[in-house]
Amino acid sequence: MTTLFDLTTDAPAAPAAAGPRRPLVIGGDLSLRCTGIGSAEWTDYVKPKTALRGHPRLAYLMQEIGSFLKAADLVVLEGPSFGHAGQGGHEELAGLRVMVQHWLWRREIPYAIIPPSSLKLFFAGYGKASKAQMRAAAEQIFGRTFQGPAANDECDGFALAAIGYEWLGFPLAEVSPGQREALAGCQWPERAAVITR
Repeated sequence: MTTLFDLTTDAPAAPAAAGPRRPLVIGGDLSLRCTGIGSAEWTDYVKPKTALRGHPRLAYLMQEIGSFLKAADLVVLEGPSFGHAGQGGHEELAGLRVMVQHWLWRREIPYAIIPPSSLKLFFAGYGKASKAQMRAAAEQIFGRTFQGPAANDECDGFALAAIGYEWLGFPLAEVSPGQREALAGCQWPERAAVITR
């Protein structure tokens, strides 16, 4: 008997399984003068006007930095450099770090803290790498070039994102086992909190 419609109930073929979604990792090199922000495909910076000081500057920084971080699955922040503890504005910079971490905590956005020496070891292969050596590593290892007024800050923001992606198993480039050892000296959140976001 012929019918106008095909009445078979075979299920359609299942689509090919896709790999896991790459989380959005954003690195933040926090600074009162110029904060570098970066992820896998982009970098930017936040630079307050020179005239801003005290609470108005912190309010501006929190608003602008927060606009970058609000969609992140993981935020990777550079920890304090204890060798520069006596620098001007140290207390205010420490306050900015705590404010950003608290802002992330309130929004349940996982974050990691990376000591500067660990970041340099991972990214450039040397725990005391200079800014120029960090930019050279960005180009030679990660294929990224940083130029302009915030080149160093943007490079650090990208480097922080890169170490976060490495920790999650989504490396942005191949690094040596010695470079990967730097991950052990960092403060990481629970991995499941990032993957399940």
